[in-house]
Amino acid sequence: MRTSLTPQAFFDSATWTVTYVVADPDTGRAAIIDPVLDYDFKSGCTGTASADRVLDYVREQGLHVEWILETHAHADHLSGAHYLKERTGGKIAIGEHIRAVQSTFKAIFNLEHSFAPDGSQFDHLLKDGETFRIGNMEMSALHVPGHTPADMAYRVGDAVFVGDTLFMPDVGTARADFPGGDAHQLYRSIRKLLLLPAQTRIFVCHDYPPGGRGPQWETTVGEQRRTNIHVQDGISEEAFVAMRAARDATLGMPTLILPSIQVNIRAGGLPPPEENGVSYLKIPVNVLGVD
Repeated sequence: MRTSLTPQAFFDSATWTVTYVVADPDTGRAAIIDPVLDYDFKSGCTGTASADRVLDYVREQGLHVEWILETHAHADHLSGAHYLKERTGGKIAIGEHIRAVQSTFKAIFNLEHSFAPDGSQFDHLLKDGETFRIGNMEMSALHVPGHTPADMAYRVGDAVFVGDTLFMPDVGTARADFPGGDAHQLYRSIRKLLLLPAQTRIFVCHDYPPGGRGPQWETTVGEQRRTNIHVQDGISEEAFVAMRAARDATLGMPTLILPSIQVNIRAGGLPPPEENGVSYLKIPVNVLGVD
């Protein structure tokens, strides 16, 4: 098995999200990680330009998509997983703890009785440490809760795709104040990742560039341990939790959290249409962000 690979990254400037295509060069088998479905908040209209860029690349390279991997149920963009599955046949997978996230948000959104918080909307639920194949390459799933209970990182060769757990060193780490989030868990998950070899390449899911720099998404374990502004070596769990609590208290909810969560806990599918044939997204009033 090759130990190094070159993922193809697609940066979505509207949501600051990075989608990856990871392909086995020997077989042309591939996985798509964290795809985006475009959404116009003002009109309620979805679009597929971001996902179509990924599809175009897959077709140009002659790839066969085996997996569509979600690192978690995102709160800042709608998932393009369902759209891409229909066009590639890839299996949608997420961590098995998505069931806890589904249960929480089924109650918050008072979803239809037929919505089952059992993960059945996904093709496969991954366990911590589970391995699976992309052609001749072996990928492993690592449970890294804290941002949400269901976050997973995906490791293949010398690369690990960490979702929202870690950002670029000058941005820091994910928030931990969403329902089910826990800063203590987040710190321990990050330290788990930072115990990987120093040369391990880390690919982040988002970048929010400070100081006018351009978007970036690749770093290393060694660089994170030396320079991450929130969790570099020497920062204790207690200091991290105190920082995260103070910082999270200043943050507003992500713009797209309400539509995103309703779609993403359905593996990128829209809610079932009502009797007029239209799908609706709900807005719970005075629930999220209320102490």
